[in-house]
Amino acid sequence: MKEDNISAISTGLSVGGVAVIRISGPDPEDIAKKMFKPTGNIAVSDFEPNKMYTGEILCDGFTDFGLCVFFRAPKSFTGENVIEFHCHGGRAIAKGVLKKVLSLGARLADKGEFTRRAFLNGKLSLSSCEGLIDMINSETESGVKAGYYLYREKLTKEVNYLQDRLTDAVAEIDVDMDYPEEDLEVSSREHAKVILSEVVGKIDNLLSTFRTGRIIKDGVKVGIVGKPNTGKSSLLNALLNYDKAIVSDVAGTTRDVVEGAIDINGVRFNFSDTAGIRDSEDGVEKIGVSLSKKILLESDVILFVIDGSEITEEDDEIYKLLTGKNFITVVNKSDKEIVKDERADVIVSAKNKDNIDAVRDLLFDKSIGKNFDLNGDFLCEERHYLALNKARTKLYDGLQNVDALPLDLLEIDVKAGWDALGEITGKTASEEIIDNIFNRFCVGK
Repeated sequence: MKEDNISAISTGLSVGGVAVIRISGPDPEDIAKKMFKPTGNIAVSDFEPNKMYTGEILCDGFTDFGLCVFFRAPKSFTGENVIEFHCHGGRAIAKGVLKKVLSLGARLADKGEFTRRAFLNGKLSLSSCEGLIDMINSETESGVKAGYYLYREKLTKEVNYLQDRLTDAVAEIDVDMDYPEEDLEVSSREHAKVILSEVVGKIDNLLSTFRTGRIIKDGVKVGIVGKPNTGKSSLLNALLNYDKAIVSDVAGTTRDVVEGAIDINGVRFNFSDTAGIRDSEDGVEKIGVSLSKKILLESDVILFVIDGSEITEEDDEIYKLLTGKNFITVVNKSDKEIVKDERADVIVSAKNKDNIDAVRDLLFDKSIGKNFDLNGDFLCEERHYLALNKARTKLYDGLQNVDALPLDLLEIDVKAGWDALGEITGKTASEEIIDNIFNRFCVGK
């Protein structure tokens, strides 16, 4: 079925210097001929691909002066013929240009439809599309780099290599089954063993990067816990460098979870300041304490805050809850006379913002590591992690039983591993998976 022309404002509907209205499909230049008047003697039908032309963009009710560029299939983002109008970035101007384009026969693009067409036309793999949306949505340098790893098809290349190796194993098994008289079974099993061992090892290497990759993409979850009135809210405000949480000398002021985020060395840290953990008869405060314990369980790293001027058994009880967890003990209120505590990882005055940089450094070291390389390649998408795990399970089963399984059953395991890997790049992904991915995009992309 012939695709129709689709259009949208690719730069988003906001005030800015320039807005871009994109049209993709079989004949977007027909629309351009009707609404773009070049300043020179070259007609729209004679435009050279990939070259900007100045002229008037003729809309209903007004005219704007801007640019037009033609990208010829298949050398375009979508793999189709593409026209872009670059107009001035006012809301009314962009909406007017789009309205004119739609009146001339294009339809409004669905969410992610430009990128979906790029995927369907073989311009991008499915994982590359995910990298693109990750880059667009990222709020940190590390998140952009992680998305770029996917967008530039680095993971796709690794997965394609693994699938090619599995294809080699299947081909040799097929030859053995087709020509049993050649007595090739021993060599085909040995070859399969070598390939499966290699592929499983490379999958393990990819899987080992997921924890760090998830943190890079989603940020580090930091829970701030302690008994009431230890200065947890003051510490949050000092870390954020602005007043996010209400600070009071009255114990139990924080009843709900207060959240904030900062960037440390290019990585996002998401803080949750919790209600003080203690036994309470106050119904609202009890709910806050319950939320605090939930945050304690879900955090990647915990800031355990102690009032250094008044260490009590309540601190000891909370400390016991942290056994086996990744946490930093912050002794607060160094602006007062404090008691020495051997549990202290860092001593601060949240009120005076003393030694707060040391807390940030410890947070990074405890969650990411001192030798972290922001330019490394990491597995960031849970979907990819699950697909790799599925592939590993099938291939590892085949490897463990490579000498015992009949060749046809061994081939089934290898093919199942191949199919699971294909879910990452889109070769074997279901329509539901594809729909879910492109629903994450905005209309203009």
